[in-house]
Parts: sequence; C-alpha cells; structure tokens
Amino acid sequence: MSQPTLRQTSGGRTRLSPEQRREQLLDLGVKLLAHRSLDELSIDLLAEEAGISRGLLYHYFGNKHAFHEAVVRRAADDLIEQTAPPVDGEPMERMLTSLSAYLDYVVDNHEGYLSLVKAAAGGNETLREIYEEARSALNGRVFREDAQGDIIPDTPATRLVVRGWSAMVEELVLSWIAEPRGVTREELLEIMAASLPAIVEVTPGR
Repeated sequence: MSQPTLRQTSGGRTRLSPEQRREQLLDLGVKLLAHRSLDELSIDLLAEEAGISRGLLYHYFGNKHAFHEAVVRRAADDLIEQTAPPVDGEPMERMLTSLSAYLDYVVDNHEGYLSLVKAAAGGNETLREIYEEARSALNGRVFREDAQGDIIPDTPATRLVVRGWSAMVEELVLSWIAEPRGVTREELLEIMAASLPAIVEVTPGR
C-alpha cells in the first residue's frame, strides 16, 4: 500500500504537509470506524492500513485516546454535513430528506455510531461532549426550519420535546437496524417524520 505522506500531482509526487497527512489519516480512521467498534480501532490497525509506522501515528495523535477522539469528532462532523437538509422545498419535505440521510448514515457507519452512543453514555466526557454537540446541531435544524415554514415554535417546552424526539429517533433507527420486525425503510421514515409534529401538537404552551 502506498505511503499516505505522498500524493500524486501532474508533475510527479509532492510531500504532503503535516496537516494534510493528519487529515488523510483521520479520513482513513473514519472509514475503518464504519465497520468496527471504537475499541477495535487501534493505532496498530490504522498504521497497517496506512502503510506507515506506529511512531508516526503517535506523532500526530499522541495516544490512543486522543486518536479515538479525533476520529470521532471527524465522524460527527461528517454526520452533520451529510444530513444537512436541502435549502428548497416544503419544511416537512426537507425534514424527511434530512432524516433519510441520517438513517443512511447510521446504516453505513453502524459500528462506529453505536460505539459513540455507548461511549457517550459510559462516562467518557470528551466523547459525550462530541456526541452532545452533534445532537444539538441536528436538533437545532428543526427550529431553523420553523423560521421558514412554521413547523415548530421555538419555546423551552418544544426544545425539550425535540430533544426527547431525537433520542427516540436514534433508538428507533438502532433497533430497526438490529431487527427490522417487518418495518420497511419507508415506513420507518414516515414514523419518525410524522411523530414530531404529533408530539408538539399536545405540548402545553407551544
């Protein structure tokens, strides 16, 4: 496997900058995390896949924990980017598109996503912070939609409801991946999209 410290250019091979090398290693780490638990994502594995020494990886990430945190933060950034709703269209249609992208992301990156959920619940403060930041970004989109389409008024009560709804959506997706129970992908998306307005409808002071 070719060294990630070099890249092809029209004039031959040029050395990547330290930041470019680190970004390349993070991209590889996220790719490996898609089908492995966080515990299985080791410095040795990444070094082997990248074709570089363990020492170089320690140079960029310091230790295993810092490496895990950097990869998880990159994965969370990818999640936020890949689930961004389209600019145009009806509010509910944009929400459905975003939920569809979220479902696809969790399916494609199941082991890594599940590891993040477990790590956030297991007491790792840094991973919990990354998880909460991503969740907050996803939840906040609901209220940005409100400004354009009046789906949900932004009140303390609805903020609480949306947080609970997002936890339900996550559990629905993870449970469905583990055992679909005859529920189709389209049916799952319909449940998730329709449940939020229904819950908000009975929220006091909305």
